Amino acid sequence: MSTSLRLSVLIAALLLSACGWRLQGTARLPEIMSATYIDTVDTYTDFNRALRESLETSGVRLVGNRNDASAIVRIRKDTSGQRVLSVSARNTPEEYEVFYSVEYSVESQTGELIAPQKLELTRDYSYDTTAVLAKQREQSVLREALARDLAGLVIRRVASL
Repeated sequence: MSTSLRLSVLIAALLLSACGWRLQGTARLPEIMSATYIDTVDTYTDFNRALRESLETSGVRLVGNRNDASAIVRIRKDTSGQRVLSVSARNTPEEYEVFYSVEYSVESQTGELIAPQKLELTRDYSYDTTAVLAKQREQSVLREALARDLAGLVIRRVASL
């Protein structure tokens, strides 16, 4: 690596760090979140996985016992599905809306940090009966994206504490 290339990389790194740039998805969470327990009924939902990844990316240590936690994220509701948006003249679906809805709260050992809040995001897609498998995959991809977006909203809310 030439000296001028090294110098250019070093200058670029210094400029990026000076302006406060950081990787998307990482947030500075308060110290109270350092050891977090996630209280949920279903640990295999898209939202739960996305929230766990976002917390770990932000430097949080997830604990398996609520007594070892400095904060508890309680997922009270975690649902997803789809609704018909429009139908054709032959009464067959042409558009669907995928939704993902969560209700959560955040508590510490001493009290409530964030009161129960509901969040819901939706996206729509067109339906084609000749590409059923592709449309099922599209629905799955949209649901996973909604879960990631919801997890990001929760992380930003927690970061504002």
